[in-house]
Amino acid sequence: MDENAVKLAAAQYPIGRFSDFSGWRENAAHWVEDAIRGGARLLVFPEYGGMELTSLLPEKLQADLRAQIPALGRFHDDFVATYAALAKRHGVHILAPSLPVEIDGAIRNRAWLLSPQGAAFQDKRQMTRFEKEQWGVAGGETLKVFDIGAARIGIAICYDIEFPLIAHALSAAGADLVLAPSCTDTLAGAHRVHVGAAARALENQIYVALSPTVGEAPWSPAVDVNNGWAAVYATPDRGFPDDGVLARGAFNQPGWIYADLDFARLRAARDTAQVFTRKDWDSQSRPSLAVETVTLA
Repeated sequence: MDENAVKLAAAQYPIGRFSDFSGWRENAAHWVEDAIRGGARLLVFPEYGGMELTSLLPEKLQADLRAQIPALGRFHDDFVATYAALAKRHGVHILAPSLPVEIDGAIRNRAWLLSPQGAAFQDKRQMTRFEKEQWGVAGGETLKVFDIGAARIGIAICYDIEFPLIAHALSAAGADLVLAPSCTDTLAGAHRVHVGAAARALENQIYVALSPTVGEAPWSPAVDVNNGWAAVYATPDRGFPDDGVLARGAFNQPGWIYADLDFARLRAARDTAQVFTRKDWDSQSRPSLAVETVTLA
């Protein structure tokens, strides 16, 4: 990987249905190899893309939101090992599709980042109403930054990217890129994560890459409807597109989008931009954020 740059691929990923694990493994390899043919060295898959493994469960479990999560546990180690082997074989970094895991009685939405040298994960922190009220998924606690050589990166899973302090904490810890895997069933939900992603890129003068699930999986009550498009955002300022959009996919079309990320240019822009949103972050709370109510009625 180049010392100061990387070519990123973000998936617009359909939830597949498989008859056996080997079929799933072949599909994972196909997707990875396709991105590598496109020149990618950092691959981003979406939130809850790992839910396609529920298609390997008995039909009764496929339809049971709560019972399917512990049942998925039988595939977890092989799931991680598959992407780890692909990362090592091709010398790339892969953010695998996230999936729910049961840890000490608590359910987490976990995304694994695989490199040629090892593996680490980030758990989602902010839960949507569906995750909390219907699925019983709980938020993780620890935020992490990952050094991939060309840059440090963070992961803000779907709803997480809609909260400014999460991405700001990652940026303050050195992340120049935040990966935002997402899974949204409505067009409004898709717009929410994109608005959040673009705003986080602006506020912190970082790159944000968003990868969604797309299409339908009517056999799954968790990911039956998926609407979205992938995109990669930068701050809309000197040296970058006026709208901040480095790459954007076609709505609901399976495939990859690509963006060349120059981290040296990004870091330099923080000292030469028209505005210093990153440097000026703290000044928004000085001397205080006390609000005065003015009556004009």
